[in-house]
Amino acid sequence: MNALQGKTGWVLLLALAIAFPLVTSNSYYLTVMTIAYIYAIATLGLNLITGYTGQLNLAHGGFMAIGAYALGILTVDHQMPFWAAFVIAGLICMAIGYVVGVVSLRLKGHYFSIFTLCVGYIIYLLIEKWESLTHGTVGLIGIPVPAAIGPIDFESVEAQYYLVLFFLVIGTFLMHRIVSSLLGRSFMAVRNSDALAEALGINLMRTKVLSFVLSVGYAGFAGALYAGQVRFLGPDIARTDLTFDMVMAMLVGGIGTLLGPLLGAILVPWVTQTLQFLQDYRMLVFGPVLVLLIIFLPDGIVGSYLKRQARRAAAARRGERQQRRASAAGQGNAPAPASAGADHA
Repeated sequence: MNALQGKTGWVLLLALAIAFPLVTSNSYYLTVMTIAYIYAIATLGLNLITGYTGQLNLAHGGFMAIGAYALGILTVDHQMPFWAAFVIAGLICMAIGYVVGVVSLRLKGHYFSIFTLCVGYIIYLLIEKWESLTHGTVGLIGIPVPAAIGPIDFESVEAQYYLVLFFLVIGTFLMHRIVSSLLGRSFMAVRNSDALAEALGINLMRTKVLSFVLSVGYAGFAGALYAGQVRFLGPDIARTDLTFDMVMAMLVGGIGTLLGPLLGAILVPWVTQTLQFLQDYRMLVFGPVLVLLIIFLPDGIVGSYLKRQARRAAAARRGERQQRRASAAGQGNAPAPASAGADHA
C-alpha cells in the first residue's frame, strides 16, 4: 500500500491500467473492466456528497439512469451527434439535480436519505411508464458508439476501454482538485458539523446544493458513457440496486478517500463476476465476506490503512517529544562545571 501513496502511486496505477489490454486478449475481461471504470466515475460522485459532505444520496443510480437515457433519447430519437448529446446529458442531469437538491437538502440525516430513496424510485417509475419518451419496458435500442474524434474511432473494445479510462483519469483529477481546494474543505466542514460550518461563515444550503449538483453530474456523465458502451437501455438501470452497489463499493474501499471508491468500484464487479458460477447463491458467499470486512475494516481498505498510518505517525511524534523532554531534563540535572576562580582557590 505504501507504493500507492503520492504521485508515484497514481502514475503506477495509471501505467497498470494502460497496460491491461496489452496483457489480456480476452474481450470479456476488457468489457468488465470498462463497465467497472464507468461505475467508478459514478462512485466518485457519490463519494463527494456522501464521503466529503456527509449526505447519503440514495437516488444516485437514478441520476446515472437519467444521463444514460438522455443520451439514448437524443441520439436514437433525435439523431443528435454523440458528443453533443453526451454534454447535454450531463447538463440535464445537473439541472435536475439542482432542483432535487434545493428541495431535499432542507432535510437532514436519514430523512434526506429516505427522501432521495423515494426520488430514485420515482425516476424508475417515470422511465418504465413514460413510454412516449423512454420507450417504457421495450427500452432504447441502437444507441450509437461514441463518435470518432479525428482519426481515432471507438468501434473496438480496446478503443472503448481507453476512452472510458481517459474520462476516469480526468474525473479523478478534477475530484482531487475539488477536495484539495477551499471548496472541498467547506464540504468537509459541513460533514463534520453544520453548526461549526455556519460559525466559519459557510453558507450551508449553497454548499450542500453545489456538492449535490457536482455529484450527480459525475453520475450523469457516467450514465452517458454506459449508454454508449452497452448500446441498449431498459428501466432496470434505474433500480435502487445500482445505488446500493456504489455504496457497497465505497464501504469496501473507504468512504471519504479518493482511492477508496476507485478500488471498491473496480474490486466489487470482479468479485461478483468471479462468483458468477454460483448464480443466485453467490450473495451467500459475498455477503458474509462483506460483513467481515466491515467488522474488521470499518473504514474500508484504504480508509483503515490511512487511519493506521496516522496513528503510527502520531505515536512516532509523541515518542520524539518524550525523547526531547527527557534529553532536556537530563541536561538540566547535570552538575554545573566548576568555575575558574574556584579552581584557582
